[in-house]
Order: sequence, then structure tokens, then C-alpha cells
Amino acid sequence: MTSFHGNAAARAAFDAAIDSGVLHHAWLLAGPQGVGKGRFARDAAARLLASSAGDATGERTRALIEAGSHPDYRELARLEKEERGETRLARSITIAQVRALHPLFATTPSLGPRRVIVIDAIDDLEREGANALLKSLEEPPPGTVFLLVSHAPGRLLPTIRSRCRTLRFNLLDEREVREVLREQAPDLRGDELEALVRAAAGSPGRALRYAGLDLGAIDNALTTIARTGDRANAERTRLAKALSTKAAQPRYEAFLDRAPEFIVLQAPERAGDELRVVLDAYEEAQAIAGAARRLSLDAGGTVFELAGVVARLARS
Repeated sequence: MTSFHGNAAARAAFDAAIDSGVLHHAWLLAGPQGVGKGRFARDAAARLLASSAGDATGERTRALIEAGSHPDYRELARLEKEERGETRLARSITIAQVRALHPLFATTPSLGPRRVIVIDAIDDLEREGANALLKSLEEPPPGTVFLLVSHAPGRLLPTIRSRCRTLRFNLLDEREVREVLREQAPDLRGDELEALVRAAAGSPGRALRYAGLDLGAIDNALTTIARTGDRANAERTRLAKALSTKAAQPRYEAFLDRAPEFIVLQAPERAGDELRVVLDAYEEAQAIAGAARRLSLDAGGTVFELAGVVARLARS
């Protein structure tokens, strides 16, 4: 059985719907990215299908889903594709993927009276695909339950939202994030674990993307720069050198996210002119990080520049 942390109200609402025996055919799992919506959708699908098939332990159902061979389960997500010699995710879930469900809907479920369709995330669905899906939501195939993951439900077609019952998922508190990280990345320890808890900002999925990148060392360097002002440029030079190699690209990407976050986290400790310094530094850091990604700017120079913005936080 999958363990979950946080969002007890959403989980309880879904459990109550199952227990009532009257389960709505479409559910919108809405909330910030990285808080466990996709994980919940897959676990809910396994539970529904196991119950439908009389699989008391759920082991056979989960094994079939993990093997990609469950006849009553489909999951739509962005597909991988080759681009310039690299494997990347496609920009969207295509209408072709939605249409591929239609032959399934023309048949009855195989292992029980129910089938489940997970879309993670429906935000990624092409407009044409959304219109094609809407037809199935308006006239749902018998026994079919849709679990639609959304990080930005306000951007969806109102007609899709209106066909769904919404489960709202919220950011987790630090204790819950720490528990998730300990379960899913048990090798994390000490400063690195605590740095990831801070970087998560309530989203364990966000933190897990940084796991193994020694975010603690980046945070320690930024803390030193913010405290001392790094007037001799020694700390920011070391940081720029460490993050500018090709092998350090994942850490550099993490740094582009982390530097603005680190700056804004200083705001609660400041007031008046000092607070204005923090807010101005945050806006500038966001702009530098955004330009670095758009324009593929030199990594070493970008790190040095961002660290210089952090240095302005030093109190005289």
C-alpha cells in the first residue's frame, strides 16, 4: 500500500465517494506541482481496479499496471522523443493519444466492471485533444473513471472543469516534506536533507528533482556570500568555477532556481530599506536566471553575476 503525507482532506473525500458506492466518473486532482497528485491518481486507479476485479490484496493489479499490461488501465502523459541527439519529452499530449482511447471505449472492461484513465497532466493536452476528451467526459463510457491531474486548473476548458468533481491538493508543511524525502530518498542526510526541505517550498516533487545535486553546498555558499558580502569575490569565483563545467549542468540548473528563492527567503527578516534591497535583488535574480535559460548564457558568468546579487544582501 502506498503511503501518503499531507492533503488528508482530499484523500478522505475520495475515500468517502468510494464508500458511498456512487463514484463520479471524472475527477480533477488540482493543486501545485510536486505535491503528490500523480502518485495519488495512480494509487487510486490501482485501488479501483483491484476492487473491481476482486483482487483482495491488489498485488496482481499493481503488477499489471507497472508492467503496462493491465487491459483496463490507460495513462496519458507527454511522450519521449529524440531531438538533436537527446531524448526529451514532447511539448504536449497529442490528440492522437486521446483518439487511441476510442477503441478501448468501444469495448467493455476486461477484468471487472470498471476501467480507469489517468491523464498526467491534463494541462499538457493539446486544444484539439481537450475537445476530443470532452466528448468522452460528456458521455462517459460505461464503467470508466477519469482521473485528471492539473497543476493549473484555471487554464483548462471550463466545459472540462464542469464535468469533473474537483479534489484540491495543497502544499505540504516542512514535517510532511521531510517524511516524504526520507521515504523516497533514504540516503539523504543532514545538511543536504534540510536544504532540500527548504528548497521544496511545500513540494516534495520539486525537492526530489534536486536530490543528489549537493544543494546543501550551494546553500552554504550563498549563505556565506549573503553574510559577508564576499568583497574579495573569492566565494563567488569558487562557486562559478564549480558550476560551469558540462558535468555540473544539473547543479547549474538547480542554482538558477535556488538563487532567487534564497534571496526571497531573507525577506521575513528584513524591514524598511533592507526589505527593499531584498525585493529588488529578487527581481534582478529572476531576470538573470530567466535570461540565462532563454539565451543559453555562459554558466560561469551567470553564476558569478547571480552570486553578486546575493552579495548585496550583506548588512553593513
